[in-house]
Amino acid sequence: MEIERFWALIEGGADLTELPPDEIVAFARRYSQVLDAAYLAPLWAAAYLIEGGCGDDGFRDFRAGLMLQGRAAFEAACADPDSLADLPIVREMAAGSGWLGYEALHYAARNAYRARTGDVAAFDAALAAGRPTGPAGPARGERWDVEDEAENERRLPRLAALFQ
Repeated sequence: MEIERFWALIEGGADLTELPPDEIVAFARRYSQVLDAAYLAPLWAAAYLIEGGCGDDGFRDFRAGLMLQGRAAFEAACADPDSLADLPIVREMAAGSGWLGYEALHYAARNAYRARTGDVAAFDAALAAGRPTGPAGPARGERWDVEDEAENERRLPRLAALFQ
């Protein structure tokens, strides 16, 4: 699936059950690629600051929820995690409400395929044949001690102002 089509489906809130089965698989493959592209240490540090802690599963859910904010917000956050301070949902979280993470998105394609065909084994086999199972190695990019407030203020000044 072309990246433009993927983002059109994400941003349009498409019902994946309306896609043919092969497009649902293609969507799932692209989803994994986009999710893995955001496996970035600086973005993880931002998620940690925003959520008050963030492990592996939480960061995966955070990246899924970030996708739902749209392509522009997603790409901006990957390039500059401090840009997350511009998102209304992040500002809501700073005020004590709302949540960015969205675990259910990880299962959307599989659930749509099941609804469409009744055969999740075929989905799992098709998906496994076409991609690796997650990012290889540690998160990419520069790391720092996310418990160090001064370092967060230096690297993520706008987020630090909201959450520290």
